[in-house]
Amino acid sequence: MARPKKCRRICHYPKILAFGPEESWEGLSAVILTVDEYETIRLIDKEGLDQEACSTSMQVARTTVQQIYTSARKKLADALVEGRPLRITGGDVRLCEGENSSCRYGTCFKQQFQKYDKPKGVSIMRIAVTYEKGMIFQHFGHTQQFKVYDVQDGKVVSTQVVDTNGSGHGALAGVLNALNADILICGGIGGGAQMALAAANIRLYGGVSGEADEAVEALLAGQLDFNPNVRCDHHDHEHGEGHTCGDHGCGGHSCGHH
Repeated sequence: MARPKKCRRICHYPKILAFGPEESWEGLSAVILTVDEYETIRLIDKEGLDQEACSTSMQVARTTVQQIYTSARKKLADALVEGRPLRITGGDVRLCEGENSSCRYGTCFKQQFQKYDKPKGVSIMRIAVTYEKGMIFQHFGHTQQFKVYDVQDGKVVSTQVVDTNGSGHGALAGVLNALNADILICGGIGGGAQMALAAANIRLYGGVSGEADEAVEALLAGQLDFNPNVRCDHHDHEHGEGHTCGDHGCGGHSCGHH
């Protein structure tokens, strides 16, 4: 029996999930870079860590980092030399839980949003809604605010509006995870972001429009009208055939069902 892979810890999800040549790239097969491969590129080539420090950050063996990094560099070369689109998706990863208070990168969502921690000793369900002027913002990847609802015993006990600090697309899942969100209500959302939400164990209710407050009340009453197969047409070109949301090896769950 094959030995199960150990989850590789990442600081956050990529802000951009797809890249392509300037010319038309229809018909070209995409190079798929996994999230853990992306993380080795970020840590070693961008942050300047050696492989030993990278392995400590990702909590895997140095030889594993070496293998991931070598694979990542080969894929980047294929995309550049052959002029193929590059997509970032999948991988055996888990998001950092902010356990290292002296993180050197200054990018830990858990620390940036620490003030929004749930009250200790209280059973709270937290619902986040993409938000703009009282309404559900319709493009998840461009949302500048979430309205966060804390629910206890089936009733909303507190709300607050949280800025996303310029995060976009896949990185927003890291923001929601740092906010300890259990549920997301939104309009359109791309497959890559759905993948990131699934990996963070956040239940998705997509394809919803109208007032944010009314949507939350409808959800609590079991009457929310949502689309379980929601897709964001704006990002359909970013995801190749065969992609499935939540395809990280750590968990085995799928979008919106936790």
